[in-house]
Amino acid sequence: MLRFLADMDARNGPEAVPPSIAEGEIDGIYFKINGAGNPLVLLPLGAALSQWDPLIPALSERYCVISMTGPALGMVASLESRGHTPGYLSAVRSLLTEAEIQPGEEVLEVGCGTGVLCRWLARETDLKNPIVGMDVNTFFLREAAEIARREGLEDMVSFREGSAEALPFDDNSMDVTFSSTVVQRVNADLMLPEMVRVTIPGGRVAVLGHAHDMNRWVNLPLSPALKAKIESPPWVEDRGHPMGCDDASLYQRFSRLGLANVRMFPFISTFSDRMRLQFLQGGILPTLSAEEAMEWRAAVERAEANGTFFISTPFHCAVGTKT
Repeated sequence: MLRFLADMDARNGPEAVPPSIAEGEIDGIYFKINGAGNPLVLLPLGAALSQWDPLIPALSERYCVISMTGPALGMVASLESRGHTPGYLSAVRSLLTEAEIQPGEEVLEVGCGTGVLCRWLARETDLKNPIVGMDVNTFFLREAAEIARREGLEDMVSFREGSAEALPFDDNSMDVTFSSTVVQRVNADLMLPEMVRVTIPGGRVAVLGHAHDMNRWVNLPLSPALKAKIESPPWVEDRGHPMGCDDASLYQRFSRLGLANVRMFPFISTFSDRMRLQFLQGGILPTLSAEEAMEWRAAVERAEANGTFFISTPFHCAVGTKT
């Protein structure tokens, strides 16, 4: 990387300008500036835990390093976008309605990512419930804490590092424990008993998982063969953890946890906002032939012109009370 940058410098790069500020925010992009010299902009590295941090001291010796993060960039933007879509929130709201969260109860989200659901839930419950978000990804947790601080929610929402397979909480310490679209990415047979362990007697455990064993619905004028190919399972290449759960076996697993008043139900969420549709298309297009992709793009163009393009995806939901 340094050799590449040195070659760029040799090609009469931009004139070095001393930075006048150290950090700031513009339209959901957080930035920090280190060093002096020609400007070097560093964008987020997906979900990498360390991001650029280990290299910034060395790079800032030669460059004005502008490192960017925040809810408008990279994987953080993807998680934040999904967590603000009405379709996804309708599924989460349905799950948590069954969990019957009462004012003052402490709620744990297992696998919180950027904390978008923690912040949503804090507002949804009128700031009457302490919310704890836990995730294994320290980069997401750092972003989650910063976003919560900037939104004035740091007193009600906190974050902690930990694994869903070995939760870093005492037995019987949480009133409600929930998780959304995480159970397919871990060993489900370890995660689910852990969620029960940390929940108090009388508390509720709630899990929402992908339903990769059910058809999705794509509202496009496609040929029957292509429509069947796109909508029929398996329709996701990323199957998650080999011991994860992305099908109706969630209900069997829940029934073995010894919970009372168990409610089990599938849920269909509809996505029509452009950013989420682009994300979903990103998983569909690589599975199509050149001819199929051409048909898909033509159908999308027609549907977008008249405002009828949406994709509905299924989830499995289960809620129970610890005895």
